[in-house]
Amino acid sequence: MTDVAAQPQSAEPIVRLRGVGRRFGGVHAVRDVDLDVVPGERRALLGPNGAGKTTLFNVISGEFPPTGGKVELFGQDVTRMPARRRAKLGLTRTFQTSRLFLGLTVEDNLYLAALGPRHGHLRPVRLDRRDGPLRERARELAERVGLKDQLGTVVGSLSHGEQRQLEVGMARAGEPKIMMLDEPAAGLSRGERVMLTDLLLGLDRSITLIVIEHDMDVALRVAERVTMMHDGRVIVEGTPAEIRANQLVHDLYLGSSHYADE
Repeated sequence: MTDVAAQPQSAEPIVRLRGVGRRFGGVHAVRDVDLDVVPGERRALLGPNGAGKTTLFNVISGEFPPTGGKVELFGQDVTRMPARRRAKLGLTRTFQTSRLFLGLTVEDNLYLAALGPRHGHLRPVRLDRRDGPLRERARELAERVGLKDQLGTVVGSLSHGEQRQLEVGMARAGEPKIMMLDEPAAGLSRGERVMLTDLLLGLDRSITLIVIEHDMDVALRVAERVTMMHDGRVIVEGTPAEIRANQLVHDLYLGSSHYADE
């Protein structure tokens, strides 16, 4: 189980949002969100279709700016900072739809992920087989995410679950301080979900994890704290036990057979 006692509750937040909102025309996708996540924490962001979870992820990661409020990462204001600069600070993320190089091997995908944060933006890349340290890093990552025997496998031929494992490995490649995963268990079989859960529980405590997940079993096992959203707002926040016991959460989500993200 997750070691809740290891979480540094008194630490300054590594992620701090104050009054964050995001509009698309007249539609308020996110409204007045306050959020604090401390270093090393495992936080789940939950809610039904249209709750605003992925929009909030995009605001935190810098895919687009908020239309209101303030975003702080690592103690500094990054509200108008582009995504690539936030990545260099130590933030990495995955997306609902896989963004893998399907025609390349597992090792090459991990190599490119390890290369990416180190050498700038928009540059030609050679798949240099002589790049010893980064190739070694790619092999190490493959072993950590259970793909040691698939290094030479073309990614397009991997199972969906193996591609999700690879995404986690690629997210770890730049030695991030914050890792944000958007529905990592989506489409996985029961066995693959168990493997993914174990993988997330085994992450280094130097990495702060924020995860959007529609699978409550995965989310509430991995998370130490849960933020529940509805109609773009945070409605409940607490421990997994508190979330399970909350009547509003039960009425809106846990009692429903439909639980999907936007």
